[in-house]
Amino acid sequence: MAAHLEPWAVVTDLIATSADGLHCAAGGFHVDPVGPVARAVITHAHGDHARPGSGEYLCAAPSAPLLARRLGDVRIVPVAYGERVRLGETDVSFHPAGHVLGSAQVRIEHAGLVWVVTGDYKRQPDPTCAPFEPVEADVLVTEATFALPIYRWPDPASVARDIVAWWEANRARGRASVLFCYALGKAQRILALLRALTDQHVFVHGAIEPITAIYRSSGIQMLATEPVADTARGRSFSGELVLAPELAIGTPWMRRFGAHETAFASGWMRVRGNRRRRSFDRGFELSDHADWPALLDTVRGSRAGRVLTTHGYAEPLARYLREQGTAAEALATPAGSEED
Repeated sequence: MAAHLEPWAVVTDLIATSADGLHCAAGGFHVDPVGPVARAVITHAHGDHARPGSGEYLCAAPSAPLLARRLGDVRIVPVAYGERVRLGETDVSFHPAGHVLGSAQVRIEHAGLVWVVTGDYKRQPDPTCAPFEPVEADVLVTEATFALPIYRWPDPASVARDIVAWWEANRARGRASVLFCYALGKAQRILALLRALTDQHVFVHGAIEPITAIYRSSGIQMLATEPVADTARGRSFSGELVLAPELAIGTPWMRRFGAHETAFASGWMRVRGNRRRRSFDRGFELSDHADWPALLDTVRGSRAGRVLTTHGYAEPLARYLREQGTAAEALATPAGSEED
């Protein structure tokens, strides 16, 4: 009977959910584990994917310095994009995901079948990381952070022009512009996009500068930055642009800027109610995740017979794919913040 099944239906448990996250028993590893395990295969260095405590970490080579900064003195095994490594009974390789520097999809081959775990990914151009690489699979495990038709991203260059226009308008009014964004990935992408429009330097929060230095050491070209902590007390920030992580919202650190406006750069700003609830003066739609069309393009391009969805709107995406004739189901995986 098995000979009449689709290839992906013969083995359905190469990757299974466990208390520690996605587990590949045949390979003896977990992908982005939520707890300490013997061997962790990491898609990228955000806090909800790279957690401390594991015995060994495998990652795409450009991600290694970011992992080292996040995790400290641990065993990290960097692997070049496309290079195959043998783990247990599986062949594993990393392929660019276009999410942040060093982000990767994990391709796992076992007994003639191929599974691909995307991690977080985007399809839009980004000068700070390798572009997304389509990978074919029998089973695709895809993120679904923004898996609703409302989420369709504007051109990043247009968003960058809007940020500059907001900055200039605030300068004319004698105000500082405080732009909140993720410290890893989003801040550096903004700095790279703005570099095409201005040569002014930007002030940054202390959580952003060390990560930006890693990006610079990897050859990424961005605007010059200066840590706010290195400036003299009482310095005026009138007319300046300041990048800060969300953790700075509502803290005494914000008092340094005097009269200022705030904004948030995120895909969540697509829904205006999110901006109003958070009391930002402006919202800029700039996401490091795939939007609805990109998610569907990725599923089609993978040619996968089965799709498993994780994070965000996993169930709506799985339901839509089933309606289109694709075998799909949502996986229950622990939620987290990229800035954890």
